[in-house]
Amino acid sequence: MSPKKQITLTINGVNESLEAPAHRTLLEALRDLGHVEVKCGCEKGDCGACAVSVDGLAVDSCLTLAWMVEGKEITTISGLGDIENPHPLQKAFSDLGAIQCGYCTPGMIMASKSLIEHDPDPSEEAIRIGLSGNLCRCTGYTKIFEAVQEAASEMRGGGDEQ
Repeated sequence: MSPKKQITLTINGVNESLEAPAHRTLLEALRDLGHVEVKCGCEKGDCGACAVSVDGLAVDSCLTLAWMVEGKEITTISGLGDIENPHPLQKAFSDLGAIQCGYCTPGMIMASKSLIEHDPDPSEEAIRIGLSGNLCRCTGYTKIFEAVQEAASEMRGGGDEQ
């Protein structure tokens, strides 16, 4: 059995600690800490369901070791907004029907947020490329791409402009 080490992670602005072996993934650590909004999909970096933001960059938490992000800001979908005050991406996904079963949604939104932060006015091609690491088995992607464009416009201050 691997020796365990105390790790403190900053998740959605709150420091949370756990004792974990060096091979514990960020996905496992987050779920151990009760962050079940981070979905466990393929566990090999193919689906993007476990995507979270680490210092503003979307990463697959199943491929990231927990100790490697100690001292960095980790944001999950719960850190973006809530029912009363949703993030523009959460609102656009809901309003435009970009959610069906919802399993991919947290990772899809986190990847979309990272994309928009680096390209505030992404083309459809840029969105397709930016979300290429995120799989959805329900929606057919069209509504997801539309939601990302709508949210990007809103985040730029453009409201409903396209």
